[in-house]
Amino acid sequence: MRFRRVLPFIWWYGHSMGTTKVTFTLDRISLERLQDASERLALAKSEIVREAIMEFHDRIGRLSDRERSKMLTAFDELVPRIPEHSDAKVDAELAEVRQARRAGGHRHV
Repeated sequence: MRFRRVLPFIWWYGHSMGTTKVTFTLDRISLERLQDASERLALAKSEIVREAIMEFHDRIGRLSDRERSKMLTAFDELVPRIPEHSDAKVDAELAEVRQARRAGGHRHV
C-alpha cells in the first residue's frame, strides 16, 4: 500500500477570509458608540469599524463639516474688516511694494 505524504493542516488564528485580527484600545465613549451602531444597524462591530475606516480614508484631504463651518465663520468675521480701497490706490501700493523688492527691500540703518 502506498501512502501519500500529507502536509499538516495549520489554522492561522486571525488570518481567515482575507482578514487579519488586530487589537485596538478605545475609550469608553467610542466603545459605547461602536456597540450602539452595531446593535442599531445589526452589523458586526468589525464591519462597523471597516466601514468607518473606509469613509475616513475617503475624506482625507477634504474638510469635515466642523472644519468647513469654522472656516466659514472666520471668513464671515474677517471679510468685513478688509478696508475698502479704490483700484488706483491698490495699484499704487502694489507698485510701491514691487519697487521696494527690486531695491533690496527695507534696509536697516
